[in-house]
Order: sequence, then C-alpha cells, then structure tokens
Amino acid sequence: MPKQPAATIQLEAYEDGVNYCGIAKVQLPSIVYPCVTIAGTGMMGNMEVPLYGTVDNMTTKIDWLSPTGDAVRLATPDKHMIELREAEEYWDTEQTEVGIWANKYVMIVRPKSFDPGGRAPMGAADANGEYVVYYFAGYRDGKQLWEVDKRNMKCVIMGKDYMADIRKALGK
Repeated sequence: MPKQPAATIQLEAYEDGVNYCGIAKVQLPSIVYPCVTIAGTGMMGNMEVPLYGTVDNMTTKIDWLSPTGDAVRLATPDKHMIELREAEEYWDTEQTEVGIWANKYVMIVRPKSFDPGGRAPMGAADANGEYVVYYFAGYRDGKQLWEVDKRNMKCVIMGKDYMADIRKALGK
C-alpha cells in the first residue's frame, strides 16, 4: 500500500453541518458486535458467536474547552447531528510525497451526560459530554467506509450492507 497515514492535522466539529462547535477533543464510537454463547452436541465446550450484522450500543465522548455555548447546546435532550471534518496527512511511500485525506464522520446523537468540569486559575476547563449514538458513518475523500444506522437496521462496511438479508427475511 503506497499511502500510509501519518497524523491528523486538524479536526473541526459542526452541528447540523453548519454550526461550528468550537474547540473539542472527540472519542469516536466503537462498533461492537454483540455475541451469544452457544453450546451443544458436536461442540467442544462453549463458543462465542457474534450476531451477524447487529451492533451494540454506541457512545461518543466530547471534551470541551469551555462549559458554555456549544457544550450546553449539545446538552439539550434533543437529537443532534454532529459532523466532524478532519484533515489527515499521509505519506505516499512510492512517490515520497505527502498528501491530505479529507475525512468526515457523521453522528446522530442524544446527550447522555454533561459535566461542566473543574476550574483552576490559569487553566483550561475540562467540560465534557457523553452522547448515545444512533447513526455513525465514516468517509475518506468522499468514499463511505462504514455506516451504522441502528433505527433503520443498516450495518454497511466497505459497501456491503450486512443487515440487508435480515431486513429481507423480516419482509422489509
């Protein structure tokens, strides 16, 4: 692979794709497949099996520089669409050149908690919010890498919808 990731140059957060959210650090949600344990004849003990295409609860955490404005707006018990735009540097190992990938992450969330954080002289605040994620998609240079839409039963990874057969079996 000739292009190797180097580092995130900059990241900006927007609400509804237009309202700049200020200075923040974001922990993206983990995509975790729930598992069941099966046992029975013809098996040697228990076996953990991930349920095909299903995704467990997702959460994201945003650390804010200040407990005002954006942090408080996203603390309202409403649905919020958060868009993260990232400029990521990569190295082209064949051409020995650097380039920039335009990455984007889209989440539909509702707040789970809001912590206004601590205060100290000559120090930044450490406010944060934790959010339940219902929709999560990732893109690199306009190409979708994944899309998890829990309310519409979609789990698309690299273009394949792993819930399509389940929806079909349910007549949807």
